[in-house]
Amino acid sequence: MTSLADDIAWTRRHIDAVEGPVTLVGHSYGGTVISGAALEHPKVNSLVFVAAYVPDEGETIGMLSDKGAEMPSRVALRFAADGWSHVDPELFGDALAHDLPPRLARSLAAVQKPTHGACLAAPASTGAWHDLPCGYVLSAHDRILDPRLQRWFATRAEAVVTELPSSHLSPLSHPEEVAGNLGDAAARRGFRKLIQNRGPAPRTPAAGPGHVRARASEAV
Repeated sequence: MTSLADDIAWTRRHIDAVEGPVTLVGHSYGGTVISGAALEHPKVNSLVFVAAYVPDEGETIGMLSDKGAEMPSRVALRFAADGWSHVDPELFGDALAHDLPPRLARSLAAVQKPTHGACLAAPASTGAWHDLPCGYVLSAHDRILDPRLQRWFATRAEAVVTELPSSHLSPLSHPEEVAGNLGDAAARRGFRKLIQNRGPAPRTPAAGPGHVRARASEAV
């Protein structure tokens, strides 16, 4: 989380170290990373976005956030003069983890990693999602990344959509559902199966994003 280029390079190094085909799963800002890391990489055969950004060429996190509704929890973001940002620990739980136990939310706030503004401002390359099958796990109760914007990302990428009644941190608040629905989405689109299929996942209808301008987005 130093710059988009650094994060993509780090991810590609780990892809190279894995034997066989790879499915990349990205959460939030991580969606931008996996889309860039997968571009023209012969090992990557599918992408799964979890409450994540799905950028195309020239788009930035801030630019994409402007397509969605202004989310009240973005007031929790703190940006320092040196370019680094974090989520206010006092507001972390309400902003990102309102469906997690308060004690766990406080622990997550304490161990969070800062994100450099370069990650948010860097234009993305051509989205690898143009050429790869995709799944999208949408957090319907997300308070920091507009759920309507998430739906727009998924529609644009022609992804199989699974919707969960979750905060932004669905992998922690709904771990079994995320795992099961990822497996189901993978099977339905002919992905290499990620995990054991735990049953059918609902397909959500497509909807366009809101058009209220928002502040620069978070990167948790």
